[in-house]
Amino acid sequence: MDDRKRSLLSVHVAILFLGVTGLFSKLVELPAIDIIAYRGILAAATLFTILGVTRGTIRIHNLQHLALMIGLGFLLGIHWVSYFYSMQVSGVAVGMIALFTYPVMTVFIEPLFHGDKPKTKDVFCGLIMLVGVALIVPDFSISNSITIGIFWGGFSAFFFSLRNVLQKHYLSQYGGVTSMLYQSFFAGIVALPFISMPITNITTHQWLLLLVLASIFTALPHSLFASSLRHLKAKSVGLIASLQPLYGTLFAFWVLSEQPSISTLFGGLIILSAAAYESYSA
Repeated sequence: MDDRKRSLLSVHVAILFLGVTGLFSKLVELPAIDIIAYRGILAAATLFTILGVTRGTIRIHNLQHLALMIGLGFLLGIHWVSYFYSMQVSGVAVGMIALFTYPVMTVFIEPLFHGDKPKTKDVFCGLIMLVGVALIVPDFSISNSITIGIFWGGFSAFFFSLRNVLQKHYLSQYGGVTSMLYQSFFAGIVALPFISMPITNITTHQWLLLLVLASIFTALPHSLFASSLRHLKAKSVGLIASLQPLYGTLFAFWVLSEQPSISTLFGGLIILSAAAYESYSA
């Protein structure tokens, strides 16, 4: 198997595994911020082990970069907490679809760092995504769980977009695994003071689920994702990543018996089509 085929296999496995993460928002019966606190710290420990085995570097060049890693860890923590909360209140499919508004958000945020203006096609994509969101939300009311889920999913998407742009703009010299090591750790540390369930009250079953989430469904796919970029174009990886909500929806239906409505599926198709177009045309 050549490097390109191996990278394609890696990114497909990574996206499949990331599609499973949504299940843990329901399977782990803890508040979202508790899940993220333990997920971040356990994922960092796993990534540290991976770098040790592969003889990768954990060295940060200077204190400014370390400060940026801490800041991006904070953004990653906000993204993870709001993403999991979105899925807890509205369902896995809605939360994942709302998150995938981030490619279009990115094309509006990124030009701010280059003094450019968004292109007409990007504005058009943004409007198309809004149509998709409108189809998913049956009733724009703060008492409606789908509306709440879309809001927090979009909130999560914004911080994910901002973190990605800052990562690319200021810390692109670091490998994906190294960056995720520091950012996962700081995301967990920042969330830790706000946990509501004492460590001693967490059951063995919940610890096992948290360990599986952090290692197999966080550290491993992010490592595979980072390695695939060595031999694949970013737009190709972005297109494949658009399969994540599909995988998440299928797993939620299979494991949790969550059945999305027709309007959710149709709105999701519009959002993911716009995300795929942005990834392809990048």
